[in-house]
Amino acid sequence: MIASEYCIAVVDDDVNIRELVEIYLQREGFRTIGLGSGEEAWELWKTSPPDLWVLDIMLPGIDGYELCRRIRTEAEVPIMMISARDTEVDKILGIELGGDDYLVKPFSPRELVARIKRQLQRWYGSTRRSDGQVSEREEEQAAGQTSRIELNELELISEERRVFWSGEEIDMTYKEFEMLKVLAEHPNRAFTRGELLTLVWGDDYYGSDRAVDHLIKRIRKKIEHLPVEAVWGHGYRMRSEGSAV
Repeated sequence: MIASEYCIAVVDDDVNIRELVEIYLQREGFRTIGLGSGEEAWELWKTSPPDLWVLDIMLPGIDGYELCRRIRTEAEVPIMMISARDTEVDKILGIELGGDDYLVKPFSPRELVARIKRQLQRWYGSTRRSDGQVSEREEEQAAGQTSRIELNELELISEERRVFWSGEEIDMTYKEFEMLKVLAEHPNRAFTRGELLTLVWGDDYYGSDRAVDHLIKRIRKKIEHLPVEAVWGHGYRMRSEGSAV
């Protein structure tokens, strides 16, 4: 990963925290933009969106939750949320609205930078290669290959990250797509919430497994008759057509 390829927006009304985070990021070679309000951040989004957002929740005007929701409804981009609020409810709300990670203040700037690097690798690692080699995705595209997953009325096109239900395209966020992909690739298999957390969020995720329930809920709102069912006391599975209920 070449840090200079990435621009990171740091949105916090506390100028001391904002500038400190920017200093640590710039030391690692990242380009940064510092903003003090949700309104400024929303204007940036409309004109020159960054590669990753660091959002404080308690912003004046448009708060971090609302800003996260707005960004997530329009695009796929990693979002790190930071806040002095450390209750489980706050963390779950941040994840439910589309945040990818949540760090409680006061935090170590080094830890924040490490988490940012992990998110960038997860989101862009398959397409931005610093070693000059061609990625697997690029090889597939060059060969005209398309990785498709079809199950019942559901169709996923992996390298384009597109989802279709009964022939109609459905907009999905990054994690919504990853959850569908995991379940559709293994029809009728019951995954525990812990397994889904690892497969979708990564093995270094620190939040509650209720994030899985919230993500499934969001997906069901978008695809009403999706055959994803809860397995009591265990987790979730996606039924294939004709399988027992």
